[in-house]
Amino acid sequence: MHLFLAAVAVAALSFAASAGHAQTIYPIDRAEILAGARFDFKVEFPGLAEPNNLAVTVNDEDYLKLFGKRATFVEREDGQDQSALLLRDVSLPRPGLYKIRVSDGMRAREVSWTVYDTGPRRAKNVILFIGDGMSPAHRIAARLLAKGIAEGKSFGKLAMDDMPHMALVATAGTDSIITDSANSASAYATGHKSAVNAMGVYADRTMDPFDDPRVETITSLVKRRLGMAVGIVTNTEIEDATPAAMVAHTRRRTEYDRIVEQFLAAKPEVIMGGGSANFLPKSAAGSRRKDDVDYIARFRDAGYSVASTAAELATVAGTPATIRLLGLFTPGNMDGALDRKFLKGETVERFPDQPDLTDQVGAALTVLSKNEAGFFLMVESGMIDKYTHLLDMERAVYDTIMLDNAVKVASDWARARRRYADPGPGRPQSSDQPHRYDRRRHGRDAQRADARAGSGLRTGRISQLPRSRCARVPGPRRREPPPGVVLGQPAGPLRDVPPQAGQSEQSDRGRARAGQFQGQRAL
Repeated sequence: MHLFLAAVAVAALSFAASAGHAQTIYPIDRAEILAGARFDFKVEFPGLAEPNNLAVTVNDEDYLKLFGKRATFVEREDGQDQSALLLRDVSLPRPGLYKIRVSDGMRAREVSWTVYDTGPRRAKNVILFIGDGMSPAHRIAARLLAKGIAEGKSFGKLAMDDMPHMALVATAGTDSIITDSANSASAYATGHKSAVNAMGVYADRTMDPFDDPRVETITSLVKRRLGMAVGIVTNTEIEDATPAAMVAHTRRRTEYDRIVEQFLAAKPEVIMGGGSANFLPKSAAGSRRKDDVDYIARFRDAGYSVASTAAELATVAGTPATIRLLGLFTPGNMDGALDRKFLKGETVERFPDQPDLTDQVGAALTVLSKNEAGFFLMVESGMIDKYTHLLDMERAVYDTIMLDNAVKVASDWARARRRYADPGPGRPQSSDQPHRYDRRRHGRDAQRADARAGSGLRTGRISQLPRSRCARVPGPRRREPPPGVVLGQPAGPLRDVPPQAGQSEQSDRGRARAGQFQGQRAL
C-alpha cells in the first residue's frame, strides 16, 4: 500500500513537472463557458517566445477568425524570461465543443472548452442564499434547536427543507482540493473554477493581483444582457470574499480598498453589510483605507441612499424614490443573532441598532422590485462560517436559524407575487464549503477570515428558537406541546432568562454554552 501511494505521488509530481514546461492556457482545460459571457484569453509560455513562431487555433482555424481581434504579445512578462499572449474581453456566441491549440514552434498544448447555452428564462427574479461553511449538520442542529424533537421526530421543518430539490456540489479549486470562500463564491458567480484567494479571475503568474485573466460575473451578465437590478447582502464585511466575488476581479481577496472601488464601478443597486471602515477616508476615525478618498460620499454622488442603522434602513427603504441603497452598519463584521438578541456581546454595545438579516432582505426586495426587468439578489449569512472556525457552535447554529428565516422571508415574498410556477429556480440556497461539524471543506482556518450564509430574522426578533435551554444542557422534556403554544415559536416577546446561581460571573460565551437564554416562556 505504501509503495502504491509512493508511486502515485511520483506520478503526480512527474505530471506536474511536465505540465510546467508546456504552455499554460486560460480559460483552463475542460472549462465550461456560458455562450456570450465575456472572458480574457491568455497563454503563458514557459520561456521567451518568438512572435513569428506562434500559432493559436480554435477548432483548427486561426483564433482571429473567432475572436475578431489580435492578442497582445508580451515579450518579457514581469521582466522575466517568459513571454505571454493576452486577449481581453472576448466571448463565444455559439454552444459547442471548442479545441484550442497553442504552439511556440517547439512545444504545443491543447485544451478543450465546452460552451453551453441556457433555455428560456424561467424566473423574473433570482435570489441566491449562501450559507458560508454550512454543512448538513448545521441544518440539523438548527432544526432541532428551532423546532424541537421528541421520540425521534422533529416538530417541524426549516424553510430550506421545503426546497424542491437538493444536491451536493464539489468546491475544489484549480490549485487546491481544499477551497476557500473566494474561489468557491467565484465559481458560483462566474461558472469558472479559480485558485485559493482569487475571485473573478484565473490566477496567473504575474505579481499584480489585478491583471489576471478575468471572467464575467453573473451580476455583470444580468445587468448587461437583461437590464436586471443587482443586490448583494451579507452580515460580514461587504468587501469579504463571498459578497465581493459577486462583482470583483482580483487574485488577492484581502485587497479591500480596491474591492470597494470595484463595487462603485459595478454599481449594484443594493449593497448591504458591515465593512464601513474601508469606505471612510484615512483621516476619519475608524478608517482602514490607505488613502483619503471618501467612498461613502462617492456612493452618495452616484445616487445611493445611505443607511448606517436599522432605523435608517427602514426609512430609506420605505422611501419611494430610493432605487439605489448602500447600507453599512458596522466598521467590520456585523454581530450574530445570539449577541444582538440575547448576549449583547461583541460590538453590540457600540452598534446597538444593527438590522437583522431578514430586515436587510426585506429592504433589498423593496428596492430591487422597483426594476421591471427583474433582479438578482445574493444573500449571505457569513457569520456561520466565522463562528464555526472558532468552534463556537451556539452562535453558528443561531445564525443558521437566521438564514432559514431569511429564506422564508424571500419565499413568502415570492409566493405573494406568484412569480414562479416552480419556486426552485428562483430561490436557490447553497453552502460554499461545509465545515466539519459533519463534513468539512477547508482546513485553512488560520489563513481565512471570511464567511458566508444567507440569513436574518423576520420581525426584529428570532422567530424560531430552542425549546430547551441550550444544545448542551437538556431542557424540560415534554412529549406534547403545552396548550396554545407552537413548538419552535416564541410564546411572547423574547426575553433573557436570568443566570442560575453560581454562574453570574461567566462570560457571554460561557453563559450561552450553559444555556441561560431561552426562547419560550411556556416551556
